[in-house]
Amino acid sequence: MSVDLQGICIVGAGRMGEGIALAFMFAGLPVTLIDIKPRDAAAQARYFSEVEDHLRGELATLVRLGSLDAAQAEQAMSHVRLCNREGSGAYLQDAAVVFEAVPELLELKTLTFAWLSQACAAQTVIASTTSTFLVTQLAALVTHPQRFVNAHWLNPAFLMPLVEVSRSEATCPQVLQRLMVLLKRIGKVPVQCSPAAGYIVPRIQALAMNEAARMVEEGVASADDIDTAIRVGFGLRFSVLGMLEFIDWGGGDILFYASHYLAQAIDPRFLPPQVIADNMAQGRNGLREGHGFYDYQDVDLEAYKLQRLGEFTRKLELMGLSPVFNGGVTTS
Repeated sequence: MSVDLQGICIVGAGRMGEGIALAFMFAGLPVTLIDIKPRDAAAQARYFSEVEDHLRGELATLVRLGSLDAAQAEQAMSHVRLCNREGSGAYLQDAAVVFEAVPELLELKTLTFAWLSQACAAQTVIASTTSTFLVTQLAALVTHPQRFVNAHWLNPAFLMPLVEVSRSEATCPQVLQRLMVLLKRIGKVPVQCSPAAGYIVPRIQALAMNEAARMVEEGVASADDIDTAIRVGFGLRFSVLGMLEFIDWGGGDILFYASHYLAQAIDPRFLPPQVIADNMAQGRNGLREGHGFYDYQDVDLEAYKLQRLGEFTRKLELMGLSPVFNGGVTTS
């Protein structure tokens, strides 16, 4: 399925709006970044200058990191157009997709969606980037709710590949597909989730971050040691194996017993969900039984494990954490 790549608008020229604009600029696609805050002419000119400086600054960082050269950075800047609300009418009318990235205030979003409902064509896909509100709540604020979705980007939006996409019952499947195609076109990895508080990543990371803070509070370890453990242990493994995939590798039964031990030793919050017990009862503990959260019956397990371990060793090499044979001592 194709999508018009010439009509991309971002409403809201703050941090998130700039990050999303950079993602399209970097991918070589034209994008219109719209500032909707009322400003007089002088203030508007100053603000646009600041936004342009921010965009150039991020591109300059990518140049220093070797992700692109100076000429490519200048070319990327040619793909963005800055305008205010009053000057955005024609761009919104012609837009294929509009991303809403205004602050997380329901009153402001209500006013913004009422305006976009009038300014955009009926077929324009409208995608909120909210991390606070559910698509089912916001869809009611838009005319033609079948064209509305949530697209939650992670910061920094121009670097992080993941975009969490959720739809309401009213969302047209073709609209969802158009958005997924567009996101993949600019190098993003979109995943779909139900309209649920916290989406996927924020819900998981809130638990993990609170637990890390709680360990500092309890004197379990220093902040530095906890963060080191996360960077070279927790984070490394889960950058290769997904969390449910990791359960399958270790065994759901291992998680079950470990969770009950922690629940008894620390707090009932560590008790496992019912699905872990159900999988155990059904003999679905993971790799060793051929079933878990995934089905491994037709998987070449040796090739699969080699692929994942290869990805892991490359990450260790990149971070300078690979084990050194013989401790680096050469023998004659």
